[in-house]
Amino acid sequence: MSVDDILSNVSRETIADLEAYSGLVLKWTKTINLISKSSHAELWSRHVMDSVQLWRHVTKCNHLLDLGSGGGFPGIVMAISAKHGKNIDRVTLVESDVRKCAFLLTVIRELDLPAKVITKRIEDLPDMTADCVTARALAPLSDLLGYVAPHLSEGGQCLLLKGGKADDEIQAARKDWSFSVEKSPSMTQTEASVLIIKELSRA
Repeated sequence: MSVDDILSNVSRETIADLEAYSGLVLKWTKTINLISKSSHAELWSRHVMDSVQLWRHVTKCNHLLDLGSGGGFPGIVMAISAKHGKNIDRVTLVESDVRKCAFLLTVIRELDLPAKVITKRIEDLPDMTADCVTARALAPLSDLLGYVAPHLSEGGQCLLLKGGKADDEIQAARKDWSFSVEKSPSMTQTEASVLIIKELSRA
């Protein structure tokens, strides 16, 4: 699916914020490693659009929690969605790297996003009580669900971006976890998928 297809129902104001964010990513990547040099040319298709596709999976969400935010994919992109009224009220980004947190705070300030940043390791977080939890390229699913579980509210959902081994990760995770899962094909990468996980509990 093309970038134009993914953005077909997105307002010009939202696209302008996504473009401004992309510009900040490229500017800051000169001094800190937000994205690899090899993916600069694919910033929109590989990073921004990979995150934008999550928007269609978000039902009404008072609080979205993004774990291991890094350079803001998908957390900042979800915060841009929140700013423009896409079913999200507020976003919390969790990142342990101080320099990356400085970048995230800069983006939030410059784009006036309804988001905050917590500079902590995920293991050290207090209960965040989130309706929706997102993560991208953070950990194998079984470990990732261990990070998510303390913070997901009853009835909440996880939106997790996964690569070609998603089925293997789901099978391995079921040894320790009980959950329902919908695997939605990625709109940006052939073998990748979005896992929509609900009803999460220890097996």
